Amino acid sequence: MAKNQHVVPHDNQWAVVGEGNSKATAVYSTQQEAIQRAKEIAQNQQSELLIHGTNGQIRERNSYGNDPFPPKG
Repeated sequence: MAKNQHVVPHDNQWAVVGEGNSKATAVYSTQQEAIQRAKEIAQNQQSELLIHGTNGQIRERNSYGNDPFPPKG
């Protein structure tokens, strides 16, 4: 099953973490590098990308899965 990918702060760096994983998939010095890698993984797995800010809160999310179009509601 596809796992959503999270970009989170990690020891003054940025980590890509698959949802439910305790370890980071990869760690990067910039958030942009982490976002790029997480986007590739999310597209490959047809899952969601959740980007967290420095405070840990989700600031953006993108879906690369099977979204209904047009959206319901």
